[in-house]
Amino acid sequence: MAITDIKAFAHLTAADIETLGQELDSIRRSVELSRGERDAKYIRRTIAAQRGLEVAARAILFGSRNRWAWLTGTALLSVAKIIENMELGHNISHGQWDWMNDPEIHSSTWEWDQTGPSSQWRRAHNYSHHTYTNVLGKDEDLGFGILRMTRDEQWRPIHLVQPFANLVLAASFEWGIALHDWSIEKDLSKTPRWEIMSQPNVDFGRKIARQVSKDFLLYPALTGPAWKSTLKANATANLVRNLWAYAVIFCGHFPDGAEKFTIEQLEGETSGEWYLRQMLGSANFKAGPAMAFMSGNLCYQIEHHLFPDLPSNRYAEVAVRVRELCDKYDLPYTTGSLGKQYLLAFRTIHKLALPDKFLKRTADDAPETSSERKFAGITLPNTERWTETWNETHFLPENHRLVIDPETGQRRGLRSALAEAKVVLREKAKHEKEVLREAKRALKERARQEKELLREAGAALQEKARNEQATLRRKARRERALRRIRRSR
Repeated sequence: MAITDIKAFAHLTAADIETLGQELDSIRRSVELSRGERDAKYIRRTIAAQRGLEVAARAILFGSRNRWAWLTGTALLSVAKIIENMELGHNISHGQWDWMNDPEIHSSTWEWDQTGPSSQWRRAHNYSHHTYTNVLGKDEDLGFGILRMTRDEQWRPIHLVQPFANLVLAASFEWGIALHDWSIEKDLSKTPRWEIMSQPNVDFGRKIARQVSKDFLLYPALTGPAWKSTLKANATANLVRNLWAYAVIFCGHFPDGAEKFTIEQLEGETSGEWYLRQMLGSANFKAGPAMAFMSGNLCYQIEHHLFPDLPSNRYAEVAVRVRELCDKYDLPYTTGSLGKQYLLAFRTIHKLALPDKFLKRTADDAPETSSERKFAGITLPNTERWTETWNETHFLPENHRLVIDPETGQRRGLRSALAEAKVVLREKAKHEKEVLREAKRALKERARQEKELLREAGAALQEKARNEQATLRRKARRERALRRIRRSR
């Protein structure tokens, strides 16, 4: 099952978690106090660059019947749409630039270049996802309602088509997000399903009409004779933007190490525990400045989940301090290359399409869904000198959830425990495998001995049968001899 006790899993006391929360609050305050002209120039330059790219792309597409013009225009338009979606639409709608009090660059007024209305996305995403990150039954983004991404969700036959559904979702990501947010908006506003002209439906319909008309009617029509190639360019740019946004989001939410939580974890959750849940429930991927910019700085997904409303251009510097805190409290900082993170998510998508009976690992120790029960019933090697032992009911003494290594003076927590548990569990699995091999060898030896005994018994029976047959033959010969003697008299 997913994590039910974040303190037990993280090997932290309540006091440790609150101290961690205070240090993260300090990071937030320092960024908020230092926001200024440098950040304002960044977002304004980004908006100007994005609009310049789109204007250039639209101009070039007037000649899109030429192959190179089409390729150039489509490439520029794809980049423009990615920047608008990732670095502008997503981050502005999070309120990252509301502090500027600029009515044009404000979460309440910005409408992004995507199928779903920004207002519905803000409510569904900012509230449902960022408040209840990876909490089963509360975070609607956990699999987007169509993918099974944790073994805590019961397998159903429909999940067999999950690999195909994943491809459809990737190619039509903006539509998947729009429909997802529209559904959540109706649920949150308690809109009756039969009310066709409800506000959520009207807003959704208007945005679809506007977006489809712009991309597939207006802009192609403006290019006159080149309308077909322009239409194809717009569709291609949307596809490229969808695939990129999908990859970035999945790399930040579904690789191994992005943990899941049960709803019980929310009971009495403190600010520090909320921070900790964001750190453990998110994942980063490694990126240089260019890729970070193109991902909307969501390569720093951990930092984004900790501080979703801080300017995205500050995440790189925040990441240094967050990583220092992870080292200080011996917490994992889940990151890897873009390819690695996506392949881990891709593996989970295909693996969990199958029924649980075909999966080797348990729900308590699956790589995509860890739990505090991962440590149940095992003793980690480095805990013996501190006399700390995990068992089924009490994972660590309350006052020793985070210990100090007497040799190094470093805290010893979840990161060390996970590494040691991996070794212990590997050795345990190796030992169990060896035990099974020994048992198999013993069974083979026993079977061989029994087979030998059966052969010996069979040989003895055959010998006995031969002796009895010989006896019967001798008896028959004597009887025949006696009969001949009687006849001769």
